[in-house]
Order: sequence, then C-alpha cells, then structure tokens
Amino acid sequence: MARRVEFVDTSVLCNLLKIPGKCQDHAKVVEEYQAKREARDCDLLLPVTAIIETGNHIAQLADGRQRRTCAELFAAMLRAVVKGDAPWALNEVEWGAAHLQALIQGGRTGSTLVEHASNGLGCGDLNILIERDRYLDRTSGVAATVWTLDELLSCYA
Repeated sequence: MARRVEFVDTSVLCNLLKIPGKCQDHAKVVEEYQAKREARDCDLLLPVTAIIETGNHIAQLADGRQRRTCAELFAAMLRAVVKGDAPWALNEVEWGAAHLQALIQGGRTGSTLVEHASNGLGCGDLNILIERDRYLDRTSGVAATVWTLDELLSCYA
C-alpha cells in the first residue's frame, strides 16, 4: 500500500488559524485535522503557495488587532514547521523554468493555465496541483492528494 500524502490548501490553513472572513468551516476543519492526526495514515505537506496565500489573507485584514493576532499565530505555525515540531512538513519546491512551464501547461489536469483561469481556477490553486505533481515525480510509492475546502480545486485534488 502506498504512503499517503495530503497537500494542505489555503482554505484549510485559514480555517485552522481562524482568519476572520475565511474561517466559516473552523469546527469542521479542526475535527478533520484531529482525525487525521489520530489516524496517522497520511503525511501533511504545506505547499509554498498556501503559505503565501495565507499570509496575504492575513495582511489584507482590515482590523489591525486581528491582523497582528493572526500573523503571530501564523508565524508560530511556520516556526514549528522549521523546527520539525509541526504535524506537517514544508513541501520544498524548486522554482524555475521547469516549474513555470508545468504551471503554464496545467500539469496533469488536462487544461492549460489560460483555460483554468478562464474557468475560475486561480493560479494559486493550480500551483498547488503543480507542487503535488512535481512531488510525485520525485518520490515513489506515494499517493498524493490535496486537502481543500475549495469545490473547484477539489475536482483535481
């Protein structure tokens, strides 16, 4: 049986961090997160894309106190990842011409970046799929999906 890996999407991070306006499924996500930790049947990976998007959502909060609180929680989460104390690991991805070419071509989705953008799938979501594809290319014996609340992204996860 293949080892399972799940890439954690921005929608999940926003709910775990309780980012105002982006956490309407907080209870559900916390419950799923605890179940995943207890089951210990998959590894959770943080895509670089989800980290950047989550940071942007925090920076765009109108209330400065909420912005500061969320930023502190986010920084603590990232420090735990760096130390290896977090329940997930960072997906280290090489950002270069091959990555951009895969993004433009849409990876294994069957549609290009232009087609996805035209249909409402953002570049960030597509990039998470590319990160997953590139991870699969450099590992073996792994089944990788994306843990997301985004309906369109989940069609490709």
